[in-house]
Amino acid sequence: MKRVLIAGVALLWLSGVANASQDPEAVYAKACAACHNGQLPMAPKRGDKAAWEPRMAKGMDAMVLSVTNGLNAMPPGGLCMDCSAEDYQAVIKVMSE
Repeated sequence: MKRVLIAGVALLWLSGVANASQDPEAVYAKACAACHNGQLPMAPKRGDKAAWEPRMAKGMDAMVLSVTNGLNAMPPGGLCMDCSAEDYQAVIKVMSE
């Protein structure tokens, strides 16, 4: 099952789309803010560099995989069911800066 999921993520990654197709601010507002605005203590707050640092140290590929698969209380896709890997990358950057 993991191989299929990893292959799916790789296909998204290699799909030829170089940039996010959605505005990262819009994605954050519709799918991420509910948890990453400080309401959930286990979700790193947007702009909290100290909280994001150890997560970002894993690398962007690992971060995108965590969002795609879900992690702890975060559901698969992080509540963005129409996001591409590039969309996830863009919103992760927005939240971690």
